[in-house]
Amino acid sequence: MNTGRTSRIALGLWTLGTVLFLYVPLFVVARISFTTSNSISWPATGWTVSWWKEAWVTEGPRQALIRSCIVALTATGIALVLGTFAAFAMQRFVFFGKNAVSFLMVLPISLPGIVTGLALQNTFSRTIDLGLFSFRIGFGFHSLVVAHATFCVVVAYNNVIARLRRSSPFLLEASADLGADGTQTFRYVTFPLIRSALAAGGILAFALSFDEIIVTTFTAGSGYLTLPQWIFANFARPKKPVVVNVVATFVMAVSVPLAYLAQRLSDGE
Repeated sequence: MNTGRTSRIALGLWTLGTVLFLYVPLFVVARISFTTSNSISWPATGWTVSWWKEAWVTEGPRQALIRSCIVALTATGIALVLGTFAAFAMQRFVFFGKNAVSFLMVLPISLPGIVTGLALQNTFSRTIDLGLFSFRIGFGFHSLVVAHATFCVVVAYNNVIARLRRSSPFLLEASADLGADGTQTFRYVTFPLIRSALAAGGILAFALSFDEIIVTTFTAGSGYLTLPQWIFANFARPKKPVVVNVVATFVMAVSVPLAYLAQRLSDGE
């Protein structure tokens, strides 16, 4: 009994230490965003919201925020469509190479970001010759959307296929026996089953795209700066460190509730 109690205490202390290791730096960043000092120092001195006001009126982070939101929303929409179709195909049909396709579907999120970024950069920078005509994709908004959709589709796919696997395969047959056609079955049976999984996948995909910097650095080009890139580019500038902490705190304030909401939706039936 004493051994079991000691193990539980040790496990609890280890868990607490891990949580503190992960989240204390985030609280430090948030605290510095309210400092009265002009530089980053610890412990932070005083409390003020003047840096938040300056970040709000500064054009750079505001424009970067708008770009990040537009890219994330577009990539999320594409990922939800492609990931949902792929999940239905993998769950409902048996075909040659199914295991290989399943592996390829989840591979993009498993690869290091720098590998994906380099591969996409080489693709976008090359001229593609189709015989009758040739074209070059180039860099900008469209390249960012394609790049982000490659790993966002994995999140949407995993959420939808997990929900489909937990659903009874006899529901569709019961719906058909009751006289429903394919459209009615999807509307009244299938879509309600995957609705929360779609929402969770969309939220996670948006958060993943919104925070992405490695793949973005390789595929954005020189004229399209997202919010994570703005943070990275301005962190070392002497007049920007506290404003950068404000922007980083804002990103955390948006990302943490989204992750929590996605988890709750994923757990729901």
